[in-house]
Amino acid sequence: MVHLLNKANLQYSQPTIIAKTGWTTDELELAISASELNEKYDLVSLLIGVNNQYRDLSTIDYQIEFERLLKKAIELAGGFTNRVIVISIPDWGVTPFAEERNRNKIANEIDNFNRINYKISEKHKVHYVEITQHSRKAAKDLSLIADDKLHPSAKMYQHWAEEVYLKILEK
Repeated sequence: MVHLLNKANLQYSQPTIIAKTGWTTDELELAISASELNEKYDLVSLLIGVNNQYRDLSTIDYQIEFERLLKKAIELAGGFTNRVIVISIPDWGVTPFAEERNRNKIANEIDNFNRINYKISEKHKVHYVEITQHSRKAAKDLSLIADDKLHPSAKMYQHWAEEVYLKILEK
């Protein structure tokens, strides 16, 4: 995404990435607290919740924790809601990793988590990029899945970066 922005003469530095693969909202909150971020960022993105769903954690807790994370993202963006982008949760249920699982249940739960993060995003007037439907194309296009049979491939990440890039251009 930074490459796309810089190519369009929008100067962005490499991002500060706090989150790690596998984290839930509470783990991200702890890491942000421990990181002692003091800067105000030109852009803050938030994509969190797939592991809340995977670990069968409560949507009620997700709602509370996601809203706290979003408020922190807005704070890190200097209070400018137009500098915050929430990205919907991808559906891992379409991946080969989920082959022996109830894919419909996973999809329905992902949709529930996304309804929550969308509603909170709307409430706080931040940008929202829906990538879930595109992630579901991996059911028929394995080039969208990494070699581990679970995570998104570079091709899928490229699509997401382009979607976020287009949202940034709207600001």
